Amino acid sequence: MTYVVTEACVKCKYTDCVDVCPVDCFHEGPNFLVIDPEECIDCTLCVAECPVEAIYAEDDVPDDQQDFIALNAELAAQWKVIIERKDALPDADEWAKVKDKKHLLER
Repeated sequence: MTYVVTEACVKCKYTDCVDVCPVDCFHEGPNFLVIDPEECIDCTLCVAECPVEAIYAEDDVPDDQQDFIALNAELAAQWKVIIERKDALPDADEWAKVKDKKHLLER
């Protein structure tokens, strides 16, 4: 089983999760992070670190977020690995409360 970053991360991109990942499985896009399912070792450390609760075990991804499983795998193959914590996006705190923002994900 792997972990999956879901919609809550879009336009926030907090990187607290990156700091605790022992295997560097996070990849960074313009306004979203993904987890490489081939690299994730299921350690669960990232889940508690995400301030917007965007990370789920693959088996626990909500029904309306299931497409993020494939999206994480697809984008992890395209985006660069992120290995150090960075500042969140400038307006992340405002976007953290917004729902239905998948259409805002930048590739």
